[in-house]
Amino acid sequence: MKKIHSSFHEAVKNIKDHSTIMVGGFGLVGIPENLILALVESNVKHLTVISNNCGVDDWGLGLLLKNKQIDKMIGSYVGENKEFERQVLEGELEVELTPQGTLAERIRAGGAGIPAFYTPAGVGTPIAEGQEVRTFDGKEYLLQTALTADFSLVRAKQGDRYGNLIYNKTAQNFNPMMAAAGKVTIAEVEELVDAGTLDADQIHTPGIYVQKLIEGEQEKRIERLTVKKHA
Repeated sequence: MKKIHSSFHEAVKNIKDHSTIMVGGFGLVGIPENLILALVESNVKHLTVISNNCGVDDWGLGLLLKNKQIDKMIGSYVGENKEFERQVLEGELEVELTPQGTLAERIRAGGAGIPAFYTPAGVGTPIAEGQEVRTFDGKEYLLQTALTADFSLVRAKQGDRYGNLIYNKTAQNFNPMMAAAGKVTIAEVEELVDAGTLDADQIHTPGIYVQKLIEGEQEKRIERLTVKKHA
C-alpha cells in the first residue's frame, strides 16, 4: 500500500527550497491544482519547474509564479501568462523553452533511464546554440538530454491504494510520463478506490511509479472561454 494523505499540505511538506518539480497538465487540463495550492501556501522558494506551460495569471502554476516561488521554468508554451512575460523581461525568471515534442521525449527518456537522444527538432534555430549536432543518413540531429525531477505532481481521475492511476481523456497529456520521471511522485486523484477495483487493462500509470496519493475535488476551470456570438 502507498502512503495516503488526508492533507495536501502534508503531501507536499517534503518539497523544500531549490527542489526540481515536474507538474502534469496541459493548459489547465489535468493539473494537480490542489497540490499546487498547497505549495503556494507552503511558501517554498527557488523552485525549478518542468511543465508544458506555467498556468494562467490567477490559477495553476501562475500562482507560484506570482508569489515569486519559481526561479527557473522548463516548458514549451508560455503565451497565456502576462506575469510570466513580465518576469522574463525583467530578468527575474530563467526560462528554457523546448519544442513540445522534445519536452515530452526528454521527460519520457528520464523515466526510462535513457540519458540523452537525438532529434531533428530545433536544428538550425537558437535552440541548437551550444548544443551537439550530428549527422545521420545525411540529416542533422540535435542532442537533447533527459529530464528528471526530485518530485512529480500529477492528477488522475482514479487511483487505487497501490498507486495505480487512470487519467481522464486528455488529462493523459504529460501526467503519465512525469509520474515515471520523478524520484517521488505525488498523485492527486479525484477518486481513491480499493485495490483490485480498477480494470488492469485500463491503468495508465502502474503503482510502481507512485509514492504518495491524496484524494481531492477539482475545480476544472476553463483556460480561455470562447462562445458563439448571436447574429
